Amino acid sequence: QVQLVESGGGLVQAGGSLRLSCAASGTIFSINTMGWYRQAPGKQRELDALITSGGSTNYADSVKGRFTISRDNAKKLVYLQMDSLKPNDTGVYFCNYQQLQAGVRMTYWGQGTQVTVSS
Repeated sequence: QVQLVESGGGLVQAGGSLRLSCAASGTIFSINTMGWYRQAPGKQRELDALITSGGSTNYADSVKGRFTISRDNAKKLVYLQMDSLKPNDTGVYFCNYQQLQAGVRMTYWGQGTQVTVSS
């Protein structure tokens, strides 16, 4: 089992910045992928950014150049630095952890943290 706890959400004006953190605990495999997903009101959850345990990253086109994902494997933390925020970045941001266990992809989610960007 893996537990994820997000923090760092809040209210910010358009053009501002926020830094989200996700702390992982439990049985963490050395090879894994962590990411941040966003769910806007009335919409499906969608991927913003992924980072592998080796440091490879992948971003949604909508956040490229504005968001930066990073991780500290020793501390079991993953971050999402969000700059140049826009009102349509508003939503609940969820931390995600994935690993392969006996050939089965295991996925875990945090409880989410609210980000509100005012115009």
